[in-house]
Amino acid sequence: MSTAIVSPAQRLSRIAAALLGGYVFAWGFIALGVAAAFAAGMPFHDAEHLFSLLAFLLYLVTFLWSFAARDSRRVWLVLAGGGALMAALASLIQHALV
Repeated sequence: MSTAIVSPAQRLSRIAAALLGGYVFAWGFIALGVAAAFAAGMPFHDAEHLFSLLAFLLYLVTFLWSFAARDSRRVWLVLAGGGALMAALASLIQHALV
């Protein structure tokens, strides 16, 4: 095992990815989950509560993963890109319902 020297910029990037990227990913998950569940017939507030509770667990997992992953670029891509993609899909579902 080798010990890698981590620069302050790399450390700050990991912290930002964990906090901000995890938030964006969880928000996209909630938006997509609520839109899909509502489109499938679940009452809106039930879907909102269900996916908000599940997002707490998802945020914890993504937060921990962002520090465990080897490549911080992959972390940013998955969290910010995945969150944006889920939000875009949720928007498409919402527009289809209206």
